[in-house]
Amino acid sequence: MRTEQKHKLARLRKWRIRKKVSGTKERPRMSVCFSNKNIHVQFIDDIARVTLAAASTVSKATPDRENLAANAKSAKAVGALAAQAALTKGIKQVVFDRNGARYHGKIKALADAAREAGLQF
Repeated sequence: MRTEQKHKLARLRKWRIRKKVSGTKERPRMSVCFSNKNIHVQFIDDIARVTLAAASTVSKATPDRENLAANAKSAKAVGALAAQAALTKGIKQVVFDRNGARYHGKIKALADAAREAGLQF
């Protein structure tokens, strides 16, 4: 399959999911983005169009950020950090947005770490 076709199908998959997943102030959308080098997590209120909390491998609040990468081990650490950031803002329940990625590996590790830290999906 050509690269352009793969990108088109991924974009359509992401749009299809985003039609159904929406966040509110009480239950924001937990959006996860994996690049080749970094992991970003945001808690978004789609009604007010505001980011309520965020965590990533490049933020200054992340301990030992030089050793973190876009792998499952780092995903666990960022998931726990994201949950901690959300709980300090008073967020207990979230809607999980995996951005079109399949729920296994890095995505699953991040979600499990966030659940263990106290977030409810």
